[in-house]
Amino acid sequence: MNARGRLELQGRTHFLAVASIAMRRVLVDHARSRAALKRGGGVTHVSVGEANALSEDRTQDVLLVDAALARLALEDPQAGRIVEMRFFAGMTEREIADVLGVSDRWVRKQWAFARVWLRRELEAQE
Repeated sequence: MNARGRLELQGRTHFLAVASIAMRRVLVDHARSRAALKRGGGVTHVSVGEANALSEDRTQDVLLVDAALARLALEDPQAGRIVEMRFFAGMTEREIADVLGVSDRWVRKQWAFARVWLRRELEAQE
C-alpha cells in the first residue's frame, strides 16, 4: 500500500497473487450464500449465469476446500498461500516463486506436500 492507502501492484504476478485472495473470497462467499438458500435462507435475485455457476456439489466442494485450506494455513502458512495462488488464480510455480521470493524447486516441494495434505484432509471429510 502507498501513502494514500492504495494498493500498488508490482506487475502481473503480484496482481495474480492479490487476485487469488479475492477469487477465493468471492467463490467461498457465493458458496456460503447458496448453502444458506438451500437451508431456507432469504431469497436473493441472481442471474441465470450466476445461479448455474456452481452446482450444488461444487458449492460443497468449495466450502470443504476452503475449510481444509484454512487448516493447512494454520499448519504451514506458505503452503496455504501456494495452494491459494495455484487453485484460485491458476498461477504457475515460477510466478509463485517470484511473488514469494523463493526457488521454483521449493514451490514444487511445497505444492506436492500441500496436495497430499489436502487430499488426506478432504478424504477424511467424506
